[in-house]
Amino acid sequence: MDGEAPPARPGNRCPVGWLAIRKGAGSMKVTICGAGRTGHLNAVLFKQNPGIDVSVLTTSATVAARWASGGDLWQAVTRDGRTLSARPDYSGTDPSAALDNADMVLITQPAQARSALLHRIAPYLPTDKSVYIGAIPGFCGFDWLAAKVLSGRDNVVIWGMKDVPHIAYDLIAGQRVRMGGAKAELFVALDRRESAASAAALMAMLNRIYEAPVNLLKDYLEITLTPGNALMHPAVLYALIGPGAPWEKRPFDEALCWWSDCPQAGAELLEACDAENQAIRRASEARLGIDLSSVKPLQQELIEAYGDQIGDDRTMYTLLRTNRAYAGIPAPLVPNPQGPGLVIDRGSRAFHEDIAFGQALLVTMAERLEATVPAIAKTYRWACDYHGKLAAGTPDYVPADWPEAA
Repeated sequence: MDGEAPPARPGNRCPVGWLAIRKGAGSMKVTICGAGRTGHLNAVLFKQNPGIDVSVLTTSATVAARWASGGDLWQAVTRDGRTLSARPDYSGTDPSAALDNADMVLITQPAQARSALLHRIAPYLPTDKSVYIGAIPGFCGFDWLAAKVLSGRDNVVIWGMKDVPHIAYDLIAGQRVRMGGAKAELFVALDRRESAASAAALMAMLNRIYEAPVNLLKDYLEITLTPGNALMHPAVLYALIGPGAPWEKRPFDEALCWWSDCPQAGAELLEACDAENQAIRRASEARLGIDLSSVKPLQQELIEAYGDQIGDDRTMYTLLRTNRAYAGIPAPLVPNPQGPGLVIDRGSRAFHEDIAFGQALLVTMAERLEATVPAIAKTYRWACDYHGKLAAGTPDYVPADWPEAA
C-alpha cells in the first residue's frame, strides 16, 4: 500500500439497523454486478437505507425486462419470516446505465466470470472520481485479477470482502430470495497499491450500507487464504463420489444437503485440507514477512462466524451437520441422464469456481512457496480428471513473479 494502512478495527454498527437515517450522509450510488442470490439480497438490503441509489447489472434479459415493465418489488424473506421489499433504481443489461456515476461497484459473480465482467465494465467506469470496486466474496485472487485488468486506472480502488455477509438461497430471479445466517462481523482488505486514505473512505462507505461491524484486514492474502469453498466443496465431493466413496459408481437415490448430510469422511478430508491451507499461510508469512494470523483454522472461523447458530461445535463433522445457517443448502444434483436417480452436476460452481480457480490457486501458491499440500493436490487432481473439461493450471492473472516481487 501507499503509506501505512489503518490498523484492523471494528466498524461502527448502525444503532437502529438497516432503517437508520445517517444524518449528514449524502447520496451514494452502488452498482451490483450480478442478480443472483447475493446480488439480489444486497440490493434489497441496501435500499432500506435512505440516500442509497442501487443499480443492478445483470446478464438476464428476463430480469431486465421484468424491471423495465415496472414489475413487483424485489423481496428478501428474513429468517424470522419478515419480508423486506425494494425496487432497484436500475436493473438491466446496459453497463453504461448501470455504472453511470457509480461510487461503489460490487461484483458478486463467480470467479470464472469475473475476468470477462471486468473487461466489459471497464470502459464505463467513471473517470472523474474514485470508484471502489470490490468482490463479494473476494477470494480466488480477485485483487490480482482486478489489478491486471484495470491497470492504468488510478481512480479505481480495488478491495474484497472475506465472505458473503449473509447466506442467501431459494432465489426467484428478480422477485424473491431467502436470507439465511448472517455473519456477526465483516472483514475487508484492499489491494496493496491502495492508500490509507482510500481505506478510510471504503470503511465509511461499507459501514453505511451494512449492519454488521466491518473490520479492515492488513493484507489481501488474508482473504485469498481464508478457508472456504475452495477447501469445503471439493472435500465433500471427493468423500461422496471419489475413489472408494459410497456413490463412486452409482447414482444418488434422493437429494441431499451439502452440510447437514456431510459424511464423516468428508469432514476428515476437509480437516486435512484445512491444515495444509494453514501451512500455505505460514509459508507466506515467512517468505513475505507479513502477519496473516487472521487466517484461522476453518473450525474456529465457523464458530466465530456463526456462534450459537451451531448446535454442536466439538468436531468439524458435528459442526457442519448442526450449523443452522447451513441447514437446507442442497448439494448440486441433477437427474441422471443414464437412468434413474441423481448425479453430481458438472456445471456446478463447485467445479468451475472452487476447483478450477480456488483449488488451482492454492496448488500454485503451495508450489511457489515449497509448501507440501498432498490432500489439496489429491482432491484437485481427482476433480480435474473426474470432470474432464475444467480449465487446468494456474489462473492467468496470478503475477508470474509472485512471491518474489510481492
